[in-house]
Amino acid sequence: MNNKFKLKTDYKPAGDQPVAISELVDGVKKGYRRQTLLGVTGSGKTFTVANVIEQIQKPTLVIAHNKTLAAQLAQEYKTFFPDNAVHYFVSYYDYYQPEAYMPITDTYIEKDAQINKEIDRLRHASTQALLTRRDVIIVASVSCIYGLGSPAEYLEENLNVKVGEKLSRTSLMERLIKMYYERTNADLNPGQFRALGNKVEVMPISETILYSIEIDPQSGKRSVLEEERSDGKGPTLGRIANILKIDPVSSKILGEEQSIFIFPAKHFVTSKDQQKRAIKLIKNELEAQLKKFKKEGKLLEAERIKRRTKYDLAMIKEVGYCSGIENYSRHLSGRKEGDAPDTLLSYFPREKKTESPERGRKFGKTPGVKDAPTPGVEDPRG
Repeated sequence: MNNKFKLKTDYKPAGDQPVAISELVDGVKKGYRRQTLLGVTGSGKTFTVANVIEQIQKPTLVIAHNKTLAAQLAQEYKTFFPDNAVHYFVSYYDYYQPEAYMPITDTYIEKDAQINKEIDRLRHASTQALLTRRDVIIVASVSCIYGLGSPAEYLEENLNVKVGEKLSRTSLMERLIKMYYERTNADLNPGQFRALGNKVEVMPISETILYSIEIDPQSGKRSVLEEERSDGKGPTLGRIANILKIDPVSSKILGEEQSIFIFPAKHFVTSKDQQKRAIKLIKNELEAQLKKFKKEGKLLEAERIKRRTKYDLAMIKEVGYCSGIENYSRHLSGRKEGDAPDTLLSYFPREKKTESPERGRKFGKTPGVKDAPTPGVEDPRG
């Protein structure tokens, strides 16, 4: 989508704001990596930056110092840009206990975490907006510099369902499961689907509404998805008859779609081929680490890492995912040792603006984080 940023407000720049806006815009056009906007609390720095965003027309990352400030700023920018994509991206942990080891008592504490599903949904909404449109403002905490899945794999694994497309009910469900969607017979939550007769109802991971995909059974040539089946035998083919957008609470039909994009329910996704290569590399690294531990006489540590890694590899091989999969992200994404991991910044196009609003300081790039366009992926934003 190539929508333009359109600032909607009854206010007009006043005082020093017009000069500040003009100089900031001029600095962006000249390629200045850093600029500073000075102003006391209540002087309208957010409004000033909103005017800059409207004039430069580039995806923008606003970095706040904590979740509370990020939420406040996200609401302000939504007020200024009601017709554009303004999203909130912060850490999704309600509780996090990192893994730890107490050598005195030989106690190993496994990592434990509780994920806030609503914030996870908002994070997916952020990355999906960045991959599908240009009029995007992401308000984030420092969580934006932590490791995230590859945007190339995330984009490649999305599913585009179109009315009239030849696709069986079974193949559609298999593809959703491959994208880490959970099948249920209860009420749907983001990242879940259910089958009702010849219909498959799915709630995309980034939304709170569901889509009812009706499939008319028919015989015919197998679709591309069915060719992916390991036995090479696709079930009786179907055709997508219609796609309805439905309010899950009232069951009211909100509209009819000709096509929908469904993105994976997790950011860490990888192809089967890359998964096989990653498993081999992880095994090689495990063997090297085991030799190191045994040479140092750390037999307990060797046994513990061997048991944990083999369990993780079994989970990755079986379901494509494991707890703490970010520990293996380098191998799963095919990065070289020492390469920076993908983060939220990897989902932005090369030209972007970041801002730290409390002091009004802007950064062309967050230090220590790779800043490059997604490799090998056709940009759907045009």
